[in-house]
Amino acid sequence: MSQFAPPPREFPTWFNESRFGLFIHWGLYSIRGEGEWAMFGHHIPAEEYAKLADEFRPTQFDPDLWMADAVTAGMRYAVLTTRHHDGFCLWDSQVSDFTSVKTAARRDFVADYVVACRRAGLKVGLYYSLLDWRIPAYSDGPVKNPEGWREFITYVHAQVRELCTQYGALLVFDEVMT
Repeated sequence: MSQFAPPPREFPTWFNESRFGLFIHWGLYSIRGEGEWAMFGHHIPAEEYAKLADEFRPTQFDPDLWMADAVTAGMRYAVLTTRHHDGFCLWDSQVSDFTSVKTAARRDFVADYVVACRRAGLKVGLYYSLLDWRIPAYSDGPVKNPEGWREFITYVHAQVRELCTQYGALLVFDEVMT
């Protein structure tokens, strides 16, 4: 184990017992059909990438159908990407204007997803990326940009707090922040 990695934490009992679930990567990058790393992989400047938010109006978003399919397949939980590395939030974050509620979609997709999961009897999980390619302090790091890093950490903490207090679900992260 890396000296910087946090100690392993136990997942809730229900997670280990569920054994089969659905992870949904869905957001602005879905418009391009290239996956969640499109912005980084194609070196798309943040300002250009942000224009996708003007196009993001998913008319066929149906989380009830997604969850019905998950239940039919035998899944016991689902995890939705609430914000990937591109920084676009699928809920109404109070610390960002780069959200599905404040742009063309005008919809809180996380809320709709959570309701659909609970209605289908599935446990609810939310994936949140700890990095944000739009914020230079993330790339700079705490040594090169200590003030920017502190602001970035405050921003991340605020968004995680929003997800915990508004939706009450298992949170999933995949990066380590120092």
